[in-house]
Amino acid sequence: MARPEPDFRGVYSIPVTPFTEDGDLDEHALGRVIEFTVEAGAHGLVTPVNVSEFFTLTGEERQRVVELTVRFAAGRVPVVAGVTGESIPQARANAVHAAGAGADAVIAVPPYIRRGTWPEVIAYYEAIASASALPVFVQNVDGPTGTQMSASQLLEIAERIDGATWVKEESGQAGTVLAGLAADTSGLIAGVLGGKGARYIIEEHARGIDGTMPGCEFSDIHAALWSALQAGDEITTMRIYRHLLPLVTMEDQYGTIFCKEVLKMRGVLSNTVVREPGAPVIDDTVRGIVRRLLDDALAAVEPESSR
Repeated sequence: MARPEPDFRGVYSIPVTPFTEDGDLDEHALGRVIEFTVEAGAHGLVTPVNVSEFFTLTGEERQRVVELTVRFAAGRVPVVAGVTGESIPQARANAVHAAGAGADAVIAVPPYIRRGTWPEVIAYYEAIASASALPVFVQNVDGPTGTQMSASQLLEIAERIDGATWVKEESGQAGTVLAGLAADTSGLIAGVLGGKGARYIIEEHARGIDGTMPGCEFSDIHAALWSALQAGDEITTMRIYRHLLPLVTMEDQYGTIFCKEVLKMRGVLSNTVVREPGAPVIDDTVRGIVRRLLDDALAAVEPESSR
């Protein structure tokens, strides 16, 4: 019997992949990251994807991350497994494993080394959907690992492939794409979640997004912001957003090492080891700024009665 489809709405946070000082996968630290993210109020988990440094993991490590995330989540929130492959056979194998590991959905960008033709992109998502029999998120993002698609292309995927009806929209033309999807009356798209750390969530929410998929280090702040948006509380929304925006802007500048630095500040990680080549250096000047911004943002999400 098929599992009922979860309600993929709200804040679906992306856990980082922790490593030991020697650069090995740190399973115990991953457990702490998952626990922090769930306890912070995330409505779901998405991994391994870009912030998770999926492209630096071995095939075995990618599968292990999915297995551990499902285990640590323990049914408290849905898990969306990243199954992006450089070819159809790789993506198909990742999708089969994700389903067997107990993931609730899968997410993928198109092949990102040799991008392929549009018919090949369709065949790629068909393989993922048929292999997993799970809901498929089509991740629309720019390079280097993404291939930007238009609203009409996303709708074509949803029309032609059963299950590939969810979208993570974070391309350079997100506003235009979201407007195009919102204008469609076919009902083909089951839901759309934003990205880019929720930097554009005010406009995205106004255009009808169903949630957002940010990095996990600000999950409590993102959850509070989403709650305020859903409640129509403009004062709280803008107060939290004004404090969150500088932080996610810095995240965009520094990348995954920034996410790990924040998690270390918050007592979740013991180091900030990353595998991705060319990672920037975060020095004490940056740390001091982040610490002040983080303290202010956390204060902004406290109820007025406790401030």
